[in-house]
Amino acid sequence: MLHEILLSLSGHPSPLLTADHSSSSSILSPSEKSLLSSVAHLSDLHCKLLAQTNTISSKHSSSICQAVATSISSVHIVSFQRKVLEVENGILRKDSGSVGAYNIVPLTFIVEKFSGWTRRMEWFLEIVDFMMQDVGGKKCSGAMVIDKLCNAIQTGYADIEEAALSLVKVAQTAWLKQVSAWILYGRLPSFGRGDFFVQKDDSEDYKTNKDLLPAFVSDSTASSLLFIGRSLNHIRVKGISSASSPELDLLSSHLRQLSTLQFPINGANFARVIAAIRLSLSQTTLQKLLPLSKVIEVLTLLREFFLLGRGEFAIALISEADEKIRSRWRRSENLGYEKREGLGNIVVKEGEVSAVLARTWAAMGAQQGQNDEEDDDDLLELARDLVQLSITKGNPNTQGKASSSASQSSVIVSTPFRNLLLSVPVALTMHIPSPLDLFLTSSDIQMYSSINAYLLAVHRAHLRLTNLWKITSLRRDHPAPPGPPFGSSTFGRKKVLTLRNRAKERSHAMRSVWATSRAAVFFLGETEAYLQGEVVQGTWLGFTAWLTGETQASRSQDEDQDIWLQAARQSTSKNASHSHDPQTLADAHRRYLAALASNLLLNTSTFTDPLYYLLQQIDHLVALVHRIHSIWQSLDLEADEGVVDAFSDFHKEEQDIKEQLVTVAKRVKDAIEELVKTLRDIDQDKNGWDSGYEELVLGEEGAYVPAKVGRVDRLLMKLDFGGWFDKRGNEETGDVFDDLGDYG
Repeated sequence: MLHEILLSLSGHPSPLLTADHSSSSSILSPSEKSLLSSVAHLSDLHCKLLAQTNTISSKHSSSICQAVATSISSVHIVSFQRKVLEVENGILRKDSGSVGAYNIVPLTFIVEKFSGWTRRMEWFLEIVDFMMQDVGGKKCSGAMVIDKLCNAIQTGYADIEEAALSLVKVAQTAWLKQVSAWILYGRLPSFGRGDFFVQKDDSEDYKTNKDLLPAFVSDSTASSLLFIGRSLNHIRVKGISSASSPELDLLSSHLRQLSTLQFPINGANFARVIAAIRLSLSQTTLQKLLPLSKVIEVLTLLREFFLLGRGEFAIALISEADEKIRSRWRRSENLGYEKREGLGNIVVKEGEVSAVLARTWAAMGAQQGQNDEEDDDDLLELARDLVQLSITKGNPNTQGKASSSASQSSVIVSTPFRNLLLSVPVALTMHIPSPLDLFLTSSDIQMYSSINAYLLAVHRAHLRLTNLWKITSLRRDHPAPPGPPFGSSTFGRKKVLTLRNRAKERSHAMRSVWATSRAAVFFLGETEAYLQGEVVQGTWLGFTAWLTGETQASRSQDEDQDIWLQAARQSTSKNASHSHDPQTLADAHRRYLAALASNLLLNTSTFTDPLYYLLQQIDHLVALVHRIHSIWQSLDLEADEGVVDAFSDFHKEEQDIKEQLVTVAKRVKDAIEELVKTLRDIDQDKNGWDSGYEELVLGEEGAYVPAKVGRVDRLLMKLDFGGWFDKRGNEETGDVFDDLGDYG
């Protein structure tokens, strides 16, 4: 019996312990049954641990789980087996502490020797079961095991704490080996790559999976880890670095810093080591690859061409896009009826979209050639090489890689402003050359594209409305009498009266249209001035001041201030500006974009959706005005010159267009009223200027904080339409027109 007990404790199941002794014919007493049940439980734990740890060590996809399972089987289970051998050795030697009188070995002695192992073996089995779990098709990751082991240290049992500390050291060592390969060489681990927190996405770029990060790694430390490894991989793969490889010269110092970590790893110490490695890499290698001048150059390009800082680019792009749409319609009208295939002759193709941008560059080049002072525009040449206009597919506003909390806090709404330029979803994008992709990502360019489509749509509607005033014959048509001798004849006077009555009738029909158009021009002009002049410009000035190290104190010249102290502060700020490593630039840039999108109200669908509806109705209104103008020209030719178009009924079409003009003008007015109400609600909730800002209470000194610009109440103070919205029930359009003054 003693042999069977020791054999079963060694991991070999014994019938003595597995048999059912509950029958009345059993030879065992109740006390012996109780003692044997505890031994049987410990034997069962041992057998399960042997089988499951062997399975995990050979088949689990996580190298950390394999390391923990191997440590349990090779260290702790071996220690238990050694304990079994010690007890057996004591019995064979007839040690007085093991063998009693008459060479009797008490069963209580065996149970007492292994009583301290029961809790540990149960906890080991709990850890092993946790590593083998498969919840919803998701296997246990190394980060989950590390977090569970760290929590087990605080259970209060000394033996569990000792075992947990041992396994934590093993798990964190295995995890640190993976991290070392990433932050020292820029390589993903060769084994267990799916368990590593850095993953490759579909665009062959690296991203962080927070579910695979241990709890002691903060978000800022995770972004630093991603940045270090991606930068090293960038240098290695794209061959940017020289033959001397300065990043490899730092390998020994980085290894020394990693060796200072003690287990269990403390989050603050780990963050300090990673920050030191990031700073060392940035100061030696990355700042040579990405100097501040190059960063400011590309950010200025994005400001000038994506945020409409260069107005002639936006005007040229809108003009070329409108000309392309008109040419497509003219081409479709010239085709025979049998050759028309629905909208296939009208929809713009990919090649034509690229041609629109090419003609835009040509137009800007022609304007540049007229000004001798701007012959050498390096920024324009750089934009020619990098900026592209293409048709987008899917939802372009989805933030696929918002890796920072700032970018996640500002999700751009899916209002399709990019459909307005060419009637198909087009987006202005930019190719990110190396090494600019160290701090610029494709998600940043997507945000720029969305902001550009938004600002460009508002600017386009404003331009199209103001261009209506160029149709002089629609606004001021007072026919003069014919020359003598017909002017003094009865026929001449009747002719003049007929022409003037016709002009007066048309002018009266257009008064409400002009009043609504002028109100829309006023609304769009003030809104565009607010978005461009206050929000975009104010945020940009704050960001560039942080980049270059300028402060309000350095920009203001105080006569009473010590000039030497002022010079010292300026030099200090300049030195601080050069300490911005690429990751700091990337984080600040994402925070800048998030604040910009928030201040532009691009994360408020209650504003963007009515605005998009207004822009659509303005396009409809402009098209109807041009159509009524062409109809009246045809009617004038028919009445005055006798030129008759037998295939058109201009009188019926004129009546239809007039009715549509009244309807669309009312829609424009309602949309403006809805937008003003929405702005008041936003101002009431303080979403217009409080959202998008996060207090950096524990942030680093000198971190970028977006300037608080663009308060909605400043825009509402200008959008005062008087009693225009109160005259909804008044059908006399002249009263509405009088509120807004003369349209000429």
